[in-house]
Amino acid sequence: MSSPETPSLSTWRPDLIAGLSIAGLLLPEAVAYSSIAGLPPQAGVMALFVGLATYGLLGQSRFAIVSATSSSAAVLAAGTLALAGGDSVSRAAVGAMLVLLAGVCFLIAGAARLGGLSQLIARPVLRGFTFGLACVITLKQLPHLLGVGGMHGDFVPALVGQLIEAIPRVNPAALLAGAVALLLLFACERVRRLPGSLLAIVLGVAASGWLAAHGVELTGEIRLTAALEWPAWPQSGQWLPSVELAAALLLILYAESYSSIRGFALKHGDQVNPNRDLLVLGVANVISGVMHGMPVGAGYSGTSANEAAGAQSRLAGLIGAASVLVLVLLALRWIERIPQPVLAAIVIHAVSKSLRLSTFAPYLRWHRDRLVALAAVLAVLSLGILNGLLVAIAFSLVMLLRQLATPRLAVLGRLGDGHDFVDTVQHPDAKPVPGMLIVRPEEPLFFANAEAVLAQARLRVEATQELRRVVLSLEESPDLDGTALEAIGDFAAWLEARGIELRVARLKDAACDALTRMALPQLPPQALQDWSVDDAVLAPPAIPAYSKGNTK
Repeated sequence: MSSPETPSLSTWRPDLIAGLSIAGLLLPEAVAYSSIAGLPPQAGVMALFVGLATYGLLGQSRFAIVSATSSSAAVLAAGTLALAGGDSVSRAAVGAMLVLLAGVCFLIAGAARLGGLSQLIARPVLRGFTFGLACVITLKQLPHLLGVGGMHGDFVPALVGQLIEAIPRVNPAALLAGAVALLLLFACERVRRLPGSLLAIVLGVAASGWLAAHGVELTGEIRLTAALEWPAWPQSGQWLPSVELAAALLLILYAESYSSIRGFALKHGDQVNPNRDLLVLGVANVISGVMHGMPVGAGYSGTSANEAAGAQSRLAGLIGAASVLVLVLLALRWIERIPQPVLAAIVIHAVSKSLRLSTFAPYLRWHRDRLVALAAVLAVLSLGILNGLLVAIAFSLVMLLRQLATPRLAVLGRLGDGHDFVDTVQHPDAKPVPGMLIVRPEEPLFFANAEAVLAQARLRVEATQELRRVVLSLEESPDLDGTALEAIGDFAAWLEARGIELRVARLKDAACDALTRMALPQLPPQALQDWSVDDAVLAPPAIPAYSKGNTK
């Protein structure tokens, strides 16, 4: 296999086919995504060219296709509407500024080596957000499909109300064009290499004269002169919301991009470097913002299409960028004649893959993260795209903290005559060791749960007769913060007052170092050196006084 870093001559044929294929697939989508963002068509085309060229030159993944994405387009639309209102000229300038700021945020995150940043968005949140976002995007594209103009806002009940009010104004010609395009797109899914979007566009352009005569709106003029002037800076009161919106773009773009890049790297045994990807995406978004393009990221649909087309290296992305440039230069006047219902059909078809309920089936089957995924969907549908994303992330973090802060203490017993110690509730045949209480916190000890967990341990101690040793197994705690250390110190002193010895088993290095530095008299070094629970059970008393028995 060729290295993803250095495309070889043996890969140029499949890369050529893949580059031509993705250019034909993504160019119509780029124009369509511009309408989602409320920006002129050239914003999507410019972003597509910049994304393909930049990642092809600087990136690492040989399959990643960096272009405008539906999710970032929707977030950008919400941001520009909040900052600039309905003025299209102001929205374009504000959009360029937000893309530029998002690129700067990428560069700062890359320089700070925050490659794990995408982990702030859990997969159930991302899938729920994507599902809700697909619902909103589909609703907002239906008026273009019906020929009744656009809708404002992203609050779903309001969008449904606007759609119902617009039904009497449906343009039959627009509905016919959109329906035919949708049927063609879904039919072409069954033929792997048949470019359905190109076929729909060719038919739409061929019928554009008749459709325009019947009141169907076309794409309109696309001006590809690069707007190299500096994007408008935020006004004095808009800096904070602008930075917040740029950070939101960073989170959603990188979560989506790194998911695609890492998924295909694992599939093909390639290496990933998340910090490098942050920097490359930062460069791409800075250039796109300066040239008044849309935000760009490695979307799953484009990346999977590139792999399916047979790409072998990043050369496919560079060929795709060159193909986009050639297509635009030679066929610009035809691209300007694409009917809006056809573009709406392309967008609906693109996001339809995210509307499958089967996406949530694993969480229902596993009994894990069901509330998180549902909350993400409801947040987007009820609060809008941007607020929905932030609320969904916050909800997932709250649920995590709730789980970690819920104290659960397992009492361990010996399994048979072996060396294994397991939870006596889950394994009733496990037997306690006479004279000993073995406990294990089931979550990492930290400031939110340490006191409550060790309070439970005290209750267990008081309920156990003739106790001479407590073994605290900390295998779930990779490190200990100050609150946890103080709580363990208080617990050790409380046990000492009752003539009970404390030993700590299965300590990780960082936690062991912290307890060693505390230098507790109740926890001498030998009480911290038990590699297993069995070692702690069999060890001789660390302090001779404890051998006298329980004085409680």
